[in-house]
Amino acid sequence: MIDWKNIALEQLAAFLSTELRNNGIDTVLVGGACVTIYSKNRYQSYDLDFATYQDMKAVKQAMAQLNFYPEGRHFSHKDCPWIVEFVSPPIAVGDQPIDKFKDKKSKLGTIRMLRPEDSVKDRLASYFHWNDRQGLEQALSICIEAKIKIEELRKWAALEGQTSKFEEFEQKLIDLLRDVNNT
Repeated sequence: MIDWKNIALEQLAAFLSTELRNNGIDTVLVGGACVTIYSKNRYQSYDLDFATYQDMKAVKQAMAQLNFYPEGRHFSHKDCPWIVEFVSPPIAVGDQPIDKFKDKKSKLGTIRMLRPEDSVKDRLASYFHWNDRQGLEQALSICIEAKIKIEELRKWAALEGQTSKFEEFEQKLIDLLRDVNNT
């Protein structure tokens, strides 16, 4: 039995991912919920964004079986604090399509989600292109808690034409990691 009022975001993502997959609906968790999971709650998202190629009619039917009902662009459950949205594919960060994902197991199922590096890229893209400082902070919060292939990020930033902003990000990361290791 699910304790809807107290379910953690990660557990809800795992439950929904598994239940939707059992109904023939493949999803990938993207967006802020990935940041919450990878940053171990240093950043808290309040919704789950799933990308899917499935027809929304089938998604609505599957979500209704789980007592999640549409309210505008999102789905909600009367007892659950989190909202759920379905975003249109393709899954990409900047100009780079993403076709490799991480499967994260949990006690309530398995989440197919962005890899940590792609989640960092997603947040850095908002910083690179719109000077979104919150995106920068979220990218850093992932890097503090998750193992990241920094060279992959560096190459991506160069392809995006954002080498100088990446260098700023990298210096902030070095400073943060030094601070974390000294405490």
